[in-house]
Amino acid sequence: MNESKNNRFDTWFSPLAIGTYFAVFKLLLHFIFNSNYGYFRDELYFIACGEHLAWGYPDHAPMVALMAKTSRVLFGDSLFAIRFFPAIAGALKIFLTALLVKEFGGKRFATFLACLCVLCAPVYLAIDNLLSMNSLEPVFWMLSVYFAILAIKGENSLVNKSGESISDETQVDNDNSRYWLLFGLFAGLGLMNKHSMLFFGFALVVGLLLTKERKVFTNKYFWLGGAIAFLIFLPNIIWQINNDFATLELLQNVGKSGKNVVLSPLAFIVAQIVSLLPTTFPVWIAGIWYFLADRRGKHFRFLGIAYLILLALMIYLKAKDYYLIPIYPMLFAAGAVWWEQIAEKIRALRFIKYALPILIFGLFLFVLPIALPVLPVETLIRYQNAIGFKPPKSEVGHEGVLQQVYGDQFGWQEMVVKVADIYNNLSPEERAKAGIYASNYGEAGAIDFFGGQYNLPKAVSGHQSYFLWGHRGYTGEVLILLGSKKEDAEKNCESVEEKTEVGHPYSMAEEKYKILVCRNTKKPLPEIWQSLKHWN
Repeated sequence: MNESKNNRFDTWFSPLAIGTYFAVFKLLLHFIFNSNYGYFRDELYFIACGEHLAWGYPDHAPMVALMAKTSRVLFGDSLFAIRFFPAIAGALKIFLTALLVKEFGGKRFATFLACLCVLCAPVYLAIDNLLSMNSLEPVFWMLSVYFAILAIKGENSLVNKSGESISDETQVDNDNSRYWLLFGLFAGLGLMNKHSMLFFGFALVVGLLLTKERKVFTNKYFWLGGAIAFLIFLPNIIWQINNDFATLELLQNVGKSGKNVVLSPLAFIVAQIVSLLPTTFPVWIAGIWYFLADRRGKHFRFLGIAYLILLALMIYLKAKDYYLIPIYPMLFAAGAVWWEQIAEKIRALRFIKYALPILIFGLFLFVLPIALPVLPVETLIRYQNAIGFKPPKSEVGHEGVLQQVYGDQFGWQEMVVKVADIYNNLSPEERAKAGIYASNYGEAGAIDFFGGQYNLPKAVSGHQSYFLWGHRGYTGEVLILLGSKKEDAEKNCESVEEKTEVGHPYSMAEEKYKILVCRNTKKPLPEIWQSLKHWN
């Protein structure tokens, strides 16, 4: 009887079962709260990209557009529908963390701690609640790491559950090397999701070269995996060639514009600690130690080196602080294993098994409304003021009463209603030739998404992919202008009329302006289209 109970306990509370429970909880968390507030600016743009499927776009890889299109075809246009796949990605992130814990030699507590860290990290709650490539990015990084580890175990002696070598005589089946093929598959898909996979791949390769694991470069499956990744990524490379390397042009423009807030090295590292939750810092810093200095992590040294290389690269390139976020589930997994082994070895430190989870979950509850829309927005603002939270900025000029990830979810449909009122009050002759020109892809995406119910024409813009989609045949005789300054419009239009002011109390400051009506551009719109291009 007791043996039967023990077997049931081992089954229901095995490390992978614990990972599954955390994954299901995270999934439910997003399913419950991902329909609060409204459509995010970038989501409206990605939905528009889904209506123009291509092998590439100037500012992102193609997978997010396909995800947007698939969501709409399968589930419809609701917030829940378009955020369904990001929620699934969030759950996968936690389950993959549990798998990594297992490969690093962890048991129940390590799995519990690592999954708790991923669940409670504010940045993961935020990115998994919106349609974007950012929700999938950690999944592809983790899958690549997971299959790299499995493949390397085919190159090394067997590693036991504590991460220690059993014997040089007991070799893992050489078929493990075939895992490099799956590594290549997910690395390739990762590249088609977000180009930053290139940096991660580079860091992994350097990490392998600098450790004993460099012997994988003599394995044919390693190179076949690389070939698979290249072939999957090839359509995007061809698209870039055919479009004069649009993404490189955009990146150069961003660098010159000073658009992004540049962080000092120290500020960048502090941002990592804050976005991942300060009380999880002891876990992921222990993960770095486990990889680089602990003998039980010696087969995984290349992962620690890869992290340091990526950190240095991101700081050098003045990247946004969240660009490094996909790598931390790997560090949480390794760090949790380290803490588990320390607590088992040193009796005086066993309180850690209770203290760390309590500290992590306690602070998680404190910051939850900042990371996930669990409160009505009016209550959220009062809560922010009460705790002294000041919305951070990742881009210059983006200011509002809410942080950008929330602020950019307000005001879009209200703006479209006002545009519809202006459009429908034009004379029938003007309405027949009127177009809508937006200064950015958020405004254009809102017109395209909400405009159909108000019989509005599709928007045009010189911003990002909208530039490539062209002027849609509009001549410039009548244009409703969104986000343009009157003095700028007067340079290109024979007459400019100010109309309704738009702006939502909770939206970002840049989305508060007067709608203009331009009549008769000084040159036909097709002739000046190239000058309207702004990729930044």
